[in-house]
Amino acid sequence: MIIVKSQSEINHLIRALLENYIDRGEERGLQVAAYLNGERIVDCWAGVADPASGRLVDGETLFTVWSAGKGVDATLVHLLVERGLLSYETRLAELWPEFAAHGKQDITVAHVLTHMSGIPQIPADVTPDEVLDWGAMRRRMERLTPLWKPGTASGYHAMTYGWLVGEIVQRIDGRRFADFVRAEICAPLGIRDLYFGIPAEEEPRVAVLEDASDPVLPPPADVLKVTATPAWRYPPSAWANQSAVRRACVPSSGCIANARALAAHYAALAHGERLLPAARVREMSALRFEGRDCTTGNPERRALGYHLGGPDSALGERLSAFGHGGLGGTLAFADPELGLAFALTKNRLHSNVAPGTDVAYAAASVLRAALAE
Repeated sequence: MIIVKSQSEINHLIRALLENYIDRGEERGLQVAAYLNGERIVDCWAGVADPASGRLVDGETLFTVWSAGKGVDATLVHLLVERGLLSYETRLAELWPEFAAHGKQDITVAHVLTHMSGIPQIPADVTPDEVLDWGAMRRRMERLTPLWKPGTASGYHAMTYGWLVGEIVQRIDGRRFADFVRAEICAPLGIRDLYFGIPAEEEPRVAVLEDASDPVLPPPADVLKVTATPAWRYPPSAWANQSAVRRACVPSSGCIANARALAAHYAALAHGERLLPAARVREMSALRFEGRDCTTGNPERRALGYHLGGPDSALGERLSAFGHGGLGGTLAFADPELGLAFALTKNRLHSNVAPGTDVAYAAASVLRAALAE
């Protein structure tokens, strides 16, 4: 892999792209960061972080990145597997005996990471206060009953994924989930700006979210009808802009970070062995499920906690590229064959954008066009 254009040229191209999306009124505030072979080669931003005050986005601005945090969640599990503290076939009930209730005794770590455990549903009566309370949601997870036999189908676990993965980590390690992230991912990589629960003193740097006026499309008629997120969480911006939400540890969708932090996480997996050996990265990013998601109706390619690249993917055409997006269009990924890591963060939340037209796809495409093997 070589850089065809200079770093300044690449940054200029991507910054111009971001500004174009903002000038057209499609986006409000954006950041992009990228690494090649462990070196940061892109660090761009554009737009407004808070329209009310006029605060502009800069490289230090923090964004709620929603499910892009799920990729970080998964990396924690792989660290524990690499250390010999559990395996992908470990049953959650072995670590968490109360979880076995209601037919969940055979759910494994791999089932959770591939969204095949059968429990994507959030109880209809769950309250906002409960979602911000780890213990309350742990008890909610214990009372769920699988909607399908674990391992037989994959259906996106929009919120339950976080408490399932999080409880695995806490049961094995003993530290709070957020503390484990800071000690085992942020500290070794020199990442400052990645949080599951923002400290009060850092909150002024968080961008204000807004909802785009995308048309709401009905789900396909033949998908499993599942309430994966509570109705009161809509519109998403109204929920996530609250201080109480920003400061709570909601591991599935509450990560707050900037593009630099997310890209640095994936750079450590794409190049070198700062977090995990290459053999582990290959195993954890190998294809585990390909097919139609039974709760969204979308075609998916899943590894152990990550989406995979392919012909229609913003991650690139290689199946070996892996990462995770977030509600509204955030995206972060690693492409180990190229030694490339990429992240885009944003504060305007799009819910319905045609594949291949969103700003993350466009920015990643510009970056790849500036690189050659």
